[in-house]
Amino acid sequence: MMRDIGSSISDAIFENIGRAAGRVQENKPLASDLLESDDSYLVVFDAPGTTASDIQVRYVDDRVEVRIDRFRDFYEGFEMRYPGRGLALDGSVTLPSDAAVDPETAQATLKSNGTLHVRIPKAETGHDEDEATDVGVETDDSEPDEETEAAGEGETADVEDVTESGDKSEDDA
Repeated sequence: MMRDIGSSISDAIFENIGRAAGRVQENKPLASDLLESDDSYLVVFDAPGTTASDIQVRYVDDRVEVRIDRFRDFYEGFEMRYPGRGLALDGSVTLPSDAAVDPETAQATLKSNGTLHVRIPKAETGHDEDEATDVGVETDDSEPDEETEAAGEGETADVEDVTESGDKSEDDA
């Protein structure tokens, strides 16, 4: 009897600790790096445990915004003891104030190492700040090699302009 009560209490404690850890992860922005070359900006986000369909990338005003909605896999014969991973993760990076970019040609690629690369080419004139641009995400399962990484080859994405007030429905995709 006492053993059952102790087991119940420890299960409840583990579950609550796990949920709290997941909430902390969800409230912490995704880790990211901002890099610049002569012709583009590259934003690299940590995107662990995701697929391309889990990720939404938008360019709004002067920011790259990322939203990740992950799912937990179910494993036959196992029950969840410690739900510690956050499922809804967000991050954003603000480009320098003098950045003139062309978000319509932006590319987002989910790499096999769990990072998301968002490449935004520089432009002669800036982007209209009244518009937001959705960036499609491709998956790159190949092993990175230095030449491909440097040239940005193999990175393609569907991009669509939308106004900030009008979100695109899934039926329109």
